[in-house]
Amino acid sequence: MRQFVRQLGVETRGKGLYEITRPILEWVAQLEIETGMLTVYIRHTSASLTIQENADPDVLHDLETFFARLVPEDDPVYRHTMEGPDDMPAHIRAALTQTHLAIPLVDGAPALGTWQGIYLFEHRRRPHSRTVVLHATGA
Repeated sequence: MRQFVRQLGVETRGKGLYEITRPILEWVAQLEIETGMLTVYIRHTSASLTIQENADPDVLHDLETFFARLVPEDDPVYRHTMEGPDDMPAHIRAALTQTHLAIPLVDGAPALGTWQGIYLFEHRRRPHSRTVVLHATGA
């Protein structure tokens, strides 16, 4: 069993879903692991990860619209407001989604479905530098 770790930097331009599938696939291809597990982990509390459809951009738009309605920025019940009106909603959105993904490695590649892509889901309005840690194990 072998293990590999890499940190992937992702620059965001503010709220939205940023596909990070390609750099992950390229990294895994270099590892020469036929069967194993890939863990993708984000080191932040106001952004998250998701696997979503990567063929129709309306899916991403609808997800963003849904989360904006589900967790509004102007809710007066929030006490954590020192970093701006989008900070507490970003933490809630991250809590409702995922900070890590586990994806099987099969035949040397992540076993993603035909229309599946891996996305960083930025929940803050302003641009951020995000770090995603990739950990692969296998043989």
